[in-house]
Amino acid sequence: MPAISTHHLQLRLWWRRLGRRGAAFALALLAAALVLTLSRYAAGPAASPPASPSYGHRLPALVDITLVYGATDKGAVCLDGTPPAYHFLPGFGDGSHNWLLHLEGGSWCRNFESCARRKKTNLGSSAHMDTRAEFVGILSDDQSQNPDFYNWNKVKIRYCDGASFSGHVQDEVKKNGTGFFFRGQRIWEVVMAELLSKGLARAKQAFLTGCSAGGLSTYIHCDDFRALLPNTPTVKCLTDGGFFLDEEDISGRRYMRGFYNDVARLQDVRKRFPHCSSDMEPGQCFFPQEVAKSITTPMFILNPAYDVWQVEHVLSPEGSDPQNLWQNCRTDITKCSSKQLDVLQGFRKALLDGINEFKKRRDWGMFIDSCFIHCQSMNALAWHSPSAARINNKTAAEAVGDWFFDRREVKEIDCEYPCNPTCYNVVLDQPYKED
Repeated sequence: MPAISTHHLQLRLWWRRLGRRGAAFALALLAAALVLTLSRYAAGPAASPPASPSYGHRLPALVDITLVYGATDKGAVCLDGTPPAYHFLPGFGDGSHNWLLHLEGGSWCRNFESCARRKKTNLGSSAHMDTRAEFVGILSDDQSQNPDFYNWNKVKIRYCDGASFSGHVQDEVKKNGTGFFFRGQRIWEVVMAELLSKGLARAKQAFLTGCSAGGLSTYIHCDDFRALLPNTPTVKCLTDGGFFLDEEDISGRRYMRGFYNDVARLQDVRKRFPHCSSDMEPGQCFFPQEVAKSITTPMFILNPAYDVWQVEHVLSPEGSDPQNLWQNCRTDITKCSSKQLDVLQGFRKALLDGINEFKKRRDWGMFIDSCFIHCQSMNALAWHSPSAARINNKTAAEAVGDWFFDRREVKEIDCEYPCNPTCYNVVLDQPYKED
């Protein structure tokens, strides 16, 4: 696909997910940014302090892709055998010795058919990845948008293995003449090795983050990350929109457990979770509630109580709603009936029950808002902006910063929808598609 077509497709997806309210606000920001800072990128991205402290006065940094070429010799490859990749933006000033790594999300593939489709996209092949990535939200280098981490070394690690960087099948798998590599664990290892050699090993503070499937990856690798940095005084993790629930859907089946069972068997991830009891299904071991039980590194849980992805794929997945009674509700929470809202409140309770044991851990933090959204740390409007959701007058960015730097204990649990007028709720013109 030509670069211009890829750009247009990404813009359409981004615009669609903003919703009506976000789109109007984004349009105003874009107009200001074009007038004030178009010349900034004439010579490519640079790691320099923001030109203006006010929100939205410049475009986000565009950061070049880096392929880990030596990874192929070690068998650390994407689904299609291409090398893994990341984007690196150097820090500056007093943040030059601190590192923030972000694990990209993008669901999972559960069988050869869905993995074959995935191989032809950026989520299964570095050959299909854009050569530049926008660094927004928690990756932004603009202090007004990312007050605590704007000048850190920041890395976006691309996701191309289909199992949250956890699969570890030794040999290439052949199916109907097509080859597949399930090597997420090896990708994690070689990318970490390269970043350690680039300065991560000397970090004074380090922060592993991820959203969605990358949020699950963060649960899985948080303690691994800590172990790689024995001389770094402060190492913490943040998982955004990654607390996927093992709950019954509206038809009474556990769709997500079946989905995870398929992923776990296909990519042999069971051995990645020694904590998992032998009487549990392999997919159960993949849920954050189980993975998190053994984590000892300080962790922050950033999650909406009404996660739009989970409403679509955990609560009301395809096949659970033959009469399409949930079609409007799953794309716009304001169109949910009173009975559907009761179901959503029950789903919220399941989330709060699931994180309750982690709420008791003193060095853990959380920010559970009542918004209808997914992945807030990588959304410039939702992370820290005039229209961002607030709990006790704090944005997600402020809450995470307060927790990371030990400014206060952060255990923010929002009230039930629709109590929070600051919520940024997405409105989709159609449901997300799932493999």
